[in-house]
Amino acid sequence: MDTKLESEAAVESRLTASFLEALIRAGLLLALVMICYKVFSPFLVLMVWALILAVTLYPLHQSIARKMGGRQGLAATTLVLIGLILIVTPCAVLMNSLGDSVRGLVENVQSNSVEIPPPRESVAKWPVIGPKVHAAWTQAHNDFPGLVKSLQPKIGDLAKTALGFVAAIGGGLLMFLASFIVAGIIMAFGRSGEAGCLAIFNRIIGPEHGGEFARLSTATIRAVAQGVIGVAFIQAIIIGICLLICGVPWAGVLSAIVLVLGIAQVPAVIVTLPAIIYIWSSGTYGTGAAVAYSVLLFVAGMADNVLKPLMLGRGVDAPMPIILLGALGGMATGGILGMFVGATLLALGYQIFMSWVSNNSNKESVAASTPRGPAPAAGP
Repeated sequence: MDTKLESEAAVESRLTASFLEALIRAGLLLALVMICYKVFSPFLVLMVWALILAVTLYPLHQSIARKMGGRQGLAATTLVLIGLILIVTPCAVLMNSLGDSVRGLVENVQSNSVEIPPPRESVAKWPVIGPKVHAAWTQAHNDFPGLVKSLQPKIGDLAKTALGFVAAIGGGLLMFLASFIVAGIIMAFGRSGEAGCLAIFNRIIGPEHGGEFARLSTATIRAVAQGVIGVAFIQAIIIGICLLICGVPWAGVLSAIVLVLGIAQVPAVIVTLPAIIYIWSSGTYGTGAAVAYSVLLFVAGMADNVLKPLMLGRGVDAPMPIILLGALGGMATGGILGMFVGATLLALGYQIFMSWVSNNSNKESVAASTPRGPAPAAGP
């Protein structure tokens, strides 16, 4: 009896020691993870965006590398330099236009030199909001300084928001350029990185589905980045440059609006059509110039219909609300760069989740359709 009690006590002591050792190891591991995350967190957004860019541009990088005799580093450097030239130049012009527009508006308000044209009588006939809009517009035309003074607290908050938005765009652009350089480094070591990512997927999901989910992740990143974000970014630059050529004011602001609308899968003609109306109603353009600029803006507004088939052979599998929520949520949490990352990550999560659901449904269907063996014979 004593021997049995001693044996049970020894087993209990070993279990307690093992549990305590496992708990200490788990605590140390958790502390290590938290410390690593705290150290890495300032670079997390940059690295995620760099990884997205590297995955998206890797086929182009490999094509350039093959033409350069397989020199991966030289191909990555060439691609980064070309990308920086193509991105920095138009973005710098549009950012300069955006800054000039905001600064000019602030100076005009401060000097009371803003001139508001009188409203048309048809404005008062608009349903619901017509009388209020007409009254506010009339007050702005008759006494704009008085209107500004009465709305000064709100205008101050709006000005701070606008300046914060401009600063966020500038910071996001710098972050994008830095991530583009990091993406070039990742692409230079793309083969070892691909093997490492596949090993991670195999370890987390299992070797049966690791390769499948790795291919799915790569395809989703490229689909969203090229078919949604890439098209929106290129179209925003094209429309912004066209607005500068046409002399339409606030070209930088309008191009930023086009970028947001493009991410949300909203047609850019919502911006280009009012610009065309401005060209014809301002009275500062000749007929020939107005026609030429209208055609230019209309073609630029429809450019996504040409860019999407070229950059993406098929539509993005993720539904538009998923991309819209990811873009808006990412912009609310991380600014202009967060809009890119949010749309890509949410679409990727949706694709992985739906693939998991589809695999489970297929397994259940196969199990239900498999014929069962004959029932055992009844006894005598």
